[in-house]
Amino acid sequence: MRYRNLLLAAVLACGLAGAETIAVDNGIAVKESDVVTPARGMTMDQVATKFGTPVTKVPAVGNPPISRWEYPGFIVYFEADHVIHSVVANS
Repeated sequence: MRYRNLLLAAVLACGLAGAETIAVDNGIAVKESDVVTPARGMTMDQVATKFGTPVTKVPAVGNPPISRWEYPGFIVYFEADHVIHSVVANS
């Protein structure tokens, strides 16, 4: 359950499209980014077609099943087979 709460916090902190979360001394900050990431609602097939094969596929955990695909520069979170959020990695 803690994983889901942390994911929810990251999703809420990055509510703006094209934003990057960065850790700062007293919390999380949002920094604008021009990295193109998958849009919410895209299917896994659509993401794979548009962005290619991910570097890492982390299997689903929990209920509902949450999985993630890691690409160079961003991470995509899925609920079942639909994107719920994309996060730009710190560079």
